[in-house]
Amino acid sequence: MGSLGAILKHPVDIYPLLKLRMAAKHAEKQIPPEPHWAFCYSMLHRVSRSFALVIQQLGTELRNAVCIFYLVLRALDTVEDDTSIPTDVKVPILIAFHRHIYDRDWHFSCGTKDYKVLMDQFHNVSTAFLELGKGYQEAIEDITKKMGAGMAKFILKEVESIDDYDEYCHYVAGLVGLGLSKLFHASGLEDLAPDSLSNSMGLFLQKTNIIRDYLEDINEIPKSRMFWPREIWSKYVNKLEDLKYEENSVKAVQCLNDMVTNALIHMDDTLKYLSELRDPAIFRFCAIPQIMAIGTLAMCYNNVDVFRGVVKMRRGLTAQVIHQTKTMADVYGAYFDFSCMLKSKVDNSDPNAIKTLSRLEAAQKSCRESGALNKRKSYIIRNEPRYIPVLGGPFLELSVCIWMVTGYTSDCSIPWKMLFLYLCTTL
Repeated sequence: MGSLGAILKHPVDIYPLLKLRMAAKHAEKQIPPEPHWAFCYSMLHRVSRSFALVIQQLGTELRNAVCIFYLVLRALDTVEDDTSIPTDVKVPILIAFHRHIYDRDWHFSCGTKDYKVLMDQFHNVSTAFLELGKGYQEAIEDITKKMGAGMAKFILKEVESIDDYDEYCHYVAGLVGLGLSKLFHASGLEDLAPDSLSNSMGLFLQKTNIIRDYLEDINEIPKSRMFWPREIWSKYVNKLEDLKYEENSVKAVQCLNDMVTNALIHMDDTLKYLSELRDPAIFRFCAIPQIMAIGTLAMCYNNVDVFRGVVKMRRGLTAQVIHQTKTMADVYGAYFDFSCMLKSKVDNSDPNAIKTLSRLEAAQKSCRESGALNKRKSYIIRNEPRYIPVLGGPFLELSVCIWMVTGYTSDCSIPWKMLFLYLCTTL
């Protein structure tokens, strides 16, 4: 749950945060009893709590397939990310990874913390993979093979041009979009989406992560991970690492804005993809991360803190996105709101201001033409009170403290939960 100060500053977050906490508790109780499946779902919670929550939207069969797909690609990514592995060892593993998933005995020790546990006990993932339907297995193998080959290619070359950047993002994320579309189709719940739209779904998320994670990647030990394309950053500095130095702050922010503008080109494709989905559970599973991406870009744009630490949406706003995203009207509304937030930060003196505004306005036009903007709650609340006026601030502080002491630190009793739920829904 968010900090007490953040909750008091954004009281509208309280109910969604409570719902998110209850959903997390529910998800933890859904872990299957079989040891290999228990490992897979427990590991999913450990390496990505947000994904573990979103995946609960899906039915059991598809949820199992997506869980294994995620863990296989997370393991592949762990091999790619471990800069301590010599290239002559890493490349063959990446290329052959799609075969290892059929081997119940294969494992490779690399990575750190939870990722090392995943790699050391990968046999559990392979065992679960072999229990999936043939259609799911073939889709996962196909994408793993293509992704491993693409990662191997970029181990041996740098991201120089924007075309290189798009190609790299295709291999590590666009293929995830294609793979998920194949899994949805294999389930019989969706038609097979066009590859171009599936690819954009992955690229929008990956480019957002690359932008947000600049400092973590550039400071990686023993060797920096550099994904920003030279074609963009070389317009502003001589070396990519120069962006993190305070004396280059103005140029760094201009480069950052250039990167965000590049990512915005995928917005329309993601709206088209989401609008074609029929199954409500699959829709929510796909829509929530896309909204989080445009929200994160809005936070990062024109923000020098990207080069000082981690910039991300506050937990309460994340909870609101998860709570509110149910229909395409909610997606149009969220895209419109976060586009407005980003647009308000555009400085006309920025070298890419015209291009940035053009891409934002194109997305906003699509949202307006949907006719759905009057059918949702806004994420931008102007003149938001800093406390809940009903019953006054002290009562709110007391109720929040009760929750944080009894609910946040331990499994509190049902009466306290019900009291807090009542306060959140009636205030």
